Amino acid sequence: MSAVTTPGIVLRPARPTDLDAITGLHTEARAAYYRAGGYSGTELTSAEARSQRRAVWQRAVRDDTRSVLCAMRGEELAGVAAMGPPLDTDLDATTVGQLHQIHVRPDYWGQGVGGRLHAAYVRFLREASLHTEVLEAWERNRRAHAFYAHHGWHPDGHRRPGPADADYVRLRIDVSS
Repeated sequence: MSAVTTPGIVLRPARPTDLDAITGLHTEARAAYYRAGGYSGTELTSAEARSQRRAVWQRAVRDDTRSVLCAMRGEELAGVAAMGPPLDTDLDATTVGQLHQIHVRPDYWGQGVGGRLHAAYVRFLREASLHTEVLEAWERNRRAHAFYAHHGWHPDGHRRPGPADADYVRLRIDVSS
């Protein structure tokens, strides 16, 4: 799985002024991967769901325990990632970090934007002296599972219910090496 790199992509911390662009990108990417997995519920793009997504991103941008990065190509938002302490109580926040969300605008898929955001996340973990990272991916999101497998992730057995009778699968990787 080789990726073409996207020239001119710059990573920077998210700002409150990015919230509308982040929410729009998240909505677009989420709708694309759920539809590819056979789910097209109205909540993917509804105004209410969009408002809830914006509130989640607003909390993440303001939260001192999380880091939110924007992948910019000029003035255009190409991708976004949020990272920080794990959400699940079975994980030790002193050794585990979580990639809470990573989304790339669909027209940038396969061009290296996700890889740049992933590499920034691994650096974040190493700088925080964390040795394990986790994330969740919808089991029908084949594109995400292929991306994460390429980077060494594997399922750890934890699952939780998701839409369309498909679970969210927790993936894990050791980054100590």
